[in-house]
Amino acid sequence: MIQVQDLTKRYGTTVAVSSVSFEVRKGEVLGFLGPNGAGKTTTMRVITGFLPPSSGKVTVAGHDVAEQPLEAKRHTGYLPENPPVYTDMRVAEYLAFAGRIKGVPRRELRNRVREVSEKCAIADVQRRQIGKLSKGYRQRVGLAQAMIHNPDVLVLDEPTAGLDPKQIIETREMIRSLAGQHTVVLSTHILPEVAKTCDRVVVINAGNVVAEGTPQELTERLQGFETVLVTAEGPEGEIKAKLERVEGVTLVDQRDIANGRVTFEVHADKQKDVRGDLARAVVESQWRLLELRTSGLSLEDIFLKLTTRDVSEEAPAN
Repeated sequence: MIQVQDLTKRYGTTVAVSSVSFEVRKGEVLGFLGPNGAGKTTTMRVITGFLPPSSGKVTVAGHDVAEQPLEAKRHTGYLPENPPVYTDMRVAEYLAFAGRIKGVPRRELRNRVREVSEKCAIADVQRRQIGKLSKGYRQRVGLAQAMIHNPDVLVLDEPTAGLDPKQIIETREMIRSLAGQHTVVLSTHILPEVAKTCDRVVVINAGNVVAEGTPQELTERLQGFETVLVTAEGPEGEIKAKLERVEGVTLVDQRDIANGRVTFEVHADKQKDVRGDLARAVVESQWRLLELRTSGLSLEDIFLKLTTRDVSEEAPAN
């Protein structure tokens, strides 16, 4: 549905985005993740046709955003970080205005306003002036205008910025409900946003794509071993020694001990599933096995590994 190929955007001598390539499949919710200043907003603005690329190609629903801008925009809804609303207009009036601009036929306009108002939970404020609404409601109105022409693609730039916790949860649920009906690109630097709403992640740093895949795929790529957490009741020294003798185990590290319960982090060869052997080692020794589960890198760990450079790598040699 969206194809970005070798996209580069320069501002004078400054390269904001460099040779960025990725694809978003139909009905997918893609998280475009990166620290502030990484190039996320610039990429979003090129995809939506607000900025021309310096080089490279972007297509939306098969239309080149540079060569067929009007066709591409007909298939795209855009919610920038600051919703593009007119604060002196009433909600229904503004949505009808946005619908006319975006080519919604007059005979369909009233139904479209009603549908997006219900979907974005703003039906109860349709007669209210936008400037008198809370930030959360203004964000919903902004999302409704992005959806008014029923686009195939929705591009959302930091959609929960500045919202309170309740509004953030409501907005996440709303975005998640769009999956399958629309292809969604969600640009953010907030990790829970991605974990709660996205099917797949593209990580950008300093204008370059540094990783792409599901959180699980990124974990497997960055972590060269399988991690299993084992919690049992028994003598910690003996349990550790027993676990270390299991074939395929490379490290056993004690994580926690309390009330006779001890938890170990076990590293093992990725090619071998050691969970059954670990459980057997504990149970056959007549210790009580309380928990055994695999554990990967958190999204925060992945983000830091991909976007933080080791200071020692940049320090000059003595």
